[in-house]
Amino acid sequence: MGSQSQHEHEIEKGHVVLFPFMAKGHTIPLLNLSRIFLAQGLAVTVFTTPANRTFIHQSLPAAANVVHISFPQNIVPGIPAGVESTDKLPSMDLFFSFALSTIHMQPDFERALQTLPRVSFMVSDCFLWWTVDSAAKFGFPRFVFSGFGSYASSLSRVVAVSRLLDGADSDTELVTVTRFPWIKVTKKDFNQSTITDGVQHASSEFMMKTSESTARSYGMIVNSFYELEAVFVECWNTEYLPKAWCVGPFFKLAQDEPHDRDEKAIWIEWLDKKLEEGGRVLYVAFGSQAELSAEQLQEIALGLENSMVHFMWVIRSKSYAPETAAWDIKGFEERVKGRGMVVNEWVDQRRILMHGSVHGFVSHCGWNSVLESICSGVPILAWPIMAEQPLNARFVVEEIKVGLRVETCDGSVKGFVKAEGLEKTVKELMVGDKGEEVRKRVKEFADMADKAVKEGGSSWSTLQLLIDEATLANKNLDNQSGGFERFHSNEKW
Repeated sequence: MGSQSQHEHEIEKGHVVLFPFMAKGHTIPLLNLSRIFLAQGLAVTVFTTPANRTFIHQSLPAAANVVHISFPQNIVPGIPAGVESTDKLPSMDLFFSFALSTIHMQPDFERALQTLPRVSFMVSDCFLWWTVDSAAKFGFPRFVFSGFGSYASSLSRVVAVSRLLDGADSDTELVTVTRFPWIKVTKKDFNQSTITDGVQHASSEFMMKTSESTARSYGMIVNSFYELEAVFVECWNTEYLPKAWCVGPFFKLAQDEPHDRDEKAIWIEWLDKKLEEGGRVLYVAFGSQAELSAEQLQEIALGLENSMVHFMWVIRSKSYAPETAAWDIKGFEERVKGRGMVVNEWVDQRRILMHGSVHGFVSHCGWNSVLESICSGVPILAWPIMAEQPLNARFVVEEIKVGLRVETCDGSVKGFVKAEGLEKTVKELMVGDKGEEVRKRVKEFADMADKAVKEGGSSWSTLQLLIDEATLANKNLDNQSGGFERFHSNEKW
């Protein structure tokens, strides 16, 4: 009876639906946001698919309601049945077709909504563009979550609206952004030159759908804090829709600390030993979706080996291309034994970054990784691979100056990295004067993040305003003719 009474009380305070996109980098932030809403006394329902349900259940407290709906099978050629997340895709070339196929989930999603208690508002991933229509149909606000920071979002919109790069002579030509004259960008910063003819149509359709549905949403929830990107938050909220609400970093506001298990993982034991020895460790990881060639991996290995720094390198199954099997990783591990460690399993990245022995991070600059590194006070050696990562790398290195850039052969954003270039920049980050400068800067931003999530801080205060406004908007628009169908049509109201 007690738990039922508590659930009824939560429903009275408000009921939030969250629908993450089927990718770990998009799902994990929204699970942290779910914990934030639960802590605020709201009831929470999280939607997912059968293959992702176990991960969701393991990541959420029992108070959250998890609903799974079927994922479209055998819709896209090349995607095997049972593949329901991007990390399982045979190739990232299939991403756009995979994302477009989620439209087939809409009927089941709406049938499930009919069975739920009244929804106060919804937070859904921008890649699930069709959920804005479901929100309009059922009469509640939809907040969109993109996984981008405000810098990448604002810069992308400014460049697209002004068609700034149309006149660029090459993919690598630096062009000044008129709206932010201290920033220079290239076509390669926006992934324009890496899309093959075979996926161009799907890419264009997907981008159009996500952009249009984002503009129709009630608001945009950003996993960031105001002090980190103030200029770009103000730009977005002055010039574009929908309103951006910075309520991050989610994992800090949710007070979601890395789990300190009784039985330590072997990689934590190794870091503990390095801390006892007084060694500075470089953490190297490129996320779960980056695809690196065997040739590039060999150069990374040689660069790390020759740098003579202590390092931990996480290589996941999707981090390298199939031909990588020919790479002699065992020989490499033997040569760096005692100084370097190669990990081939899932790791708790924040736990690693928070470890006292870790003093640098070679990162692909996914936004989650950037935030985790900043909040841990660890400077970044930026090596962007895909998506908005080149923009995040510019933000890290040029805008807030909490990291250095890896050295590519041709100096371009996504150029090949030779061992000599990696060795040089690794040493600069770990023991050079520039490394010490960015290490000092990142600790200042780590302190800002701590203050932002405390009671009265910018993210804490914004969260309270968001909940109050969303709940009030629901009540007001529910009584208006047309309600949210009219709002989500992008008409003025």
